[in-house]
Amino acid sequence: MVSQFISPDNVGLLGDLDYDFPEGIHAIGRLDNQSEGLLILTTNKKVTKLLFQGETAHKRTYLVRVRNIVSADSLGQLRNGVTIRIKGGIDYVTPPCEIDIIAQPVNLPQHQLELRDYVAHTWLSITLNEGKYHQVRKMVSAINHPCKRLIRVSIEDLELGSLAPGAVKEIEETEFFSRLKIRNWN
Repeated sequence: MVSQFISPDNVGLLGDLDYDFPEGIHAIGRLDNQSEGLLILTTNKKVTKLLFQGETAHKRTYLVRVRNIVSADSLGQLRNGVTIRIKGGIDYVTPPCEIDIIAQPVNLPQHQLELRDYVAHTWLSITLNEGKYHQVRKMVSAINHPCKRLIRVSIEDLELGSLAPGAVKEIEETEFFSRLKIRNWN
């Protein structure tokens, strides 16, 4: 499924979900078709600007399964910033981020491309304050650990929690803005 409501391609769309979405709803901070997790949908056109183009950076946390065992040195490289290629073919050094090796997450739905348990891998928790195009995938690739699964688990204090794939949860506007730490939204 792609995180949009219309597409010229024959793909699964948000509108295919069993939910009666209101007129004018759109996705914010989209996920690519190989990623999964928390996706914000809103009818408030100001949210994108306030959340991703405002003066204050907002944290996004991802669970990332990479191939092979990540060393302390590679973890340090990611924490301090690595060079990735961004739009326009420009080399970009990522800012410092929070990153930790974690145990395999529990209660995750089985992924269609999940590696077998006997294949060496590492689960990482990565928290960024920005989101360049495919940034997390490019970061782990830069240290020679290809991304095999990417799950966005939170944006600020808005968390995926136990929400099942394809499920929708409505949140009151005041709580929504509070969890996202967005001020001056009126």
